[in-house]
Amino acid sequence: MTDPLDRIAAALERLAPAPMPAPDFTAEAFVWHTAPDRLEPVTHVSRVDLSLLVGVNRSRDTLLENTRHFAAGLPANNALLWGARGMGKSSLVKAVHAHVRAEGHDLKIVELSREDLPSVQRLLSHLRAAPYQFLLFCDDLSFSHDDQHYKSLKAVLDGGIEGRPENVLFYATSNRRHLMPRDMIENERSTAINPGEAVEEKVSLSDRFGLWLGFHPCSQDDYLEMIRGYCAAHGVNVPDERLHAEAIEWQATRGGRSGRVAWQFFCDLAAREGVRLRL
Repeated sequence: MTDPLDRIAAALERLAPAPMPAPDFTAEAFVWHTAPDRLEPVTHVSRVDLSLLVGVNRSRDTLLENTRHFAAGLPANNALLWGARGMGKSSLVKAVHAHVRAEGHDLKIVELSREDLPSVQRLLSHLRAAPYQFLLFCDDLSFSHDDQHYKSLKAVLDGGIEGRPENVLFYATSNRRHLMPRDMIENERSTAINPGEAVEEKVSLSDRFGLWLGFHPCSQDDYLEMIRGYCAAHGVNVPDERLHAEAIEWQATRGGRSGRVAWQFFCDLAAREGVRLRL
């Protein structure tokens, strides 16, 4: 028969698991998980080469320079990449990380999901103690009207009494410039005792990012240039007249143009041409 004290001890361990062991930071990329806390190494990062990102030249150059500064131990700003869907916001973060690593900097990237923001202080304590520079990356960041996770994000951006770790920089992507829906902000104006203060608390979150990089719908020329770049990179040879006609038809069926639509068309084209992609 099991000793009651042993059963109680086992139950307490389940409620309060042992602290996470010191992470092995030999990999270049990690995903943060909770329950239990762990940094899962990523053996293959899904990304495209920086040269294939078309129509985002200003954002590319700004983010690349900021990341180079950080990797070299110089001051750098947290960055919010916001704007149109499918225009390469998350692809740019991953491509810039790879480019800076190729220049000789042992820069790590850690992906953090929005749902795990309440655990961010525990994550930062592990990163703070490590002898590396880390990009902390949150993709598709936004908050609904009853979401309190945005308060946890302030710990990353401002760092509380300890300050943000010097070896951690935060990059986030979002479709919203202020991270919150407009109706949520308007609701705060109409229902709060002091509307100005209520709105300021919500809107000021995005103000904590030193860099705002906007992404806007691409032109037809940029759309076609993206596809030509993919064809050249992967060895898909198609006459330009045919490529132009099929690409325009594809985007018409999708109701818009973007980097994502260009990639989806290219995948279909490569399959029809019998070309395997080297991802």
